[in-house]
Amino acid sequence: MSLPDDIAQYLDKHPNSSAVVAEAVRARMERGATVTAALRAAGFKLTDEGIASARGTLPQLSEEQRADGRRYLEAFEAGHLPEPR
Repeated sequence: MSLPDDIAQYLDKHPNSSAVVAEAVRARMERGATVTAALRAAGFKLTDEGIASARGTLPQLSEEQRADGRRYLEAFEAGHLPEPR
């Protein structure tokens, strides 16, 4: 498996990097399941085939969008959300 340098350095600092990676993958899987459940609860008729077909068709986020997402997550984790724009 190849990793960006910053992630490899982060993992090098942990005695059990496998556990760190497993936890991150599980969190991602849970987020995906949560989004899927929310969409289905909102009335979307999702199929495994439709999800597979749509995967990878959205444009990549810009650096500004990624930074906005990181700020939002930090605010959420701190217990307060920024004002809507």
